[in-house]
Amino acid sequence: MHRAIESAALGRFTTSPNPNVGAVIVKDGKVVGEGYHRQAGGPHAEVFALRQAGELATGATCYVTLEPCSHYGRTPPCALALIAAGVKRVVVAMLDPNPLVAGSGVKLLQDAGIEVESGLLQDEAIALNPGFLHKMQSQRPFVRLKLAASVDGAIALSNGESKWLTGAAAREDVQLLRAQSCAILSTAQTVLADDALLNVRSVAVTPLENGQIRQPLRVILDRRGRLTGKEPMFATGGDILLIHQTGLQLPEIDSAVVKVQRIELPVNLEQRFDLEALLDLLASKAINLLWVEAGGDLASQFWSQGLIDELVLYQAPMLLGRNAQPMLPLPVFCSISDAPRWQWQDVSKIGDDLRLIARLKGQ
Repeated sequence: MHRAIESAALGRFTTSPNPNVGAVIVKDGKVVGEGYHRQAGGPHAEVFALRQAGELATGATCYVTLEPCSHYGRTPPCALALIAAGVKRVVVAMLDPNPLVAGSGVKLLQDAGIEVESGLLQDEAIALNPGFLHKMQSQRPFVRLKLAASVDGAIALSNGESKWLTGAAAREDVQLLRAQSCAILSTAQTVLADDALLNVRSVAVTPLENGQIRQPLRVILDRRGRLTGKEPMFATGGDILLIHQTGLQLPEIDSAVVKVQRIELPVNLEQRFDLEALLDLLASKAINLLWVEAGGDLASQFWSQGLIDELVLYQAPMLLGRNAQPMLPLPVFCSISDAPRWQWQDVSKIGDDLRLIARLKGQ
């Protein structure tokens, strides 16, 4: 199962919006087939493993990180493929929360006389797919907020200068995490201030079968319609969704490079978008994992509304001083107990910087 989990992780840059899944087939103590889901619409992990195993799959054990599917989608059910191959035993790390599966894959196997066990290395399997699992359980994307700050919690000097707080290794790490996301959320202010591209450019990212890097959808909050289509972002690969307040009359942006869509959302009395309505909208567009990369204002809105599922903080070994721009303009707390506590999931040194990953305590 460890080997199946390692195999599943190979698809982390290419499977969106499908989950990462790995499968290993063992017979007489030897691995005779293995595979992982590589791309949405393509064969699932079990199919690749069965192809490699061939006739040796008969009487073998299949270890798979997620319950085999039992429904017809873009590919036939994997449970039926395992039955047809004559597999004797299937060990599943976790059941699939997708209501189209949700135990029916296991039942199909058991009804065919195949021995099924589940729960082996379940925590490791869960960690493979935070976005997919969260979306299935809550019907909303998993929100991963990225911030970069100095040791004293500043994101920029008082004059707005922020390039570059973190080093090249940390910026490359951001690219790899962007590449594992379904969509990247930012603001028109960030695009205009930084000439931000908000795409994936790392050569370390595994390409799709056509040789191209899978680009997450770029979702830009452009409340007043400030973006014209002439910004550098519109000349790079990856579709763009522009979110405007209702009632604006804006021309369509015609780009030969990217597909651009405009969508209206109402704003509240503070002239801000309803972030819960935004997440519901993105959920309807098959977005499981949302990477939020913007200034302190949007980050603070997500924070104050309790909509952050995971914080990814890159901390640079420098001090910017008392007049620098704060990481998050939060409300004033009257008591230490009022401040939410987070729980560290991982602390790593990335080049000269630290990467701290945290989730809200109790989540």
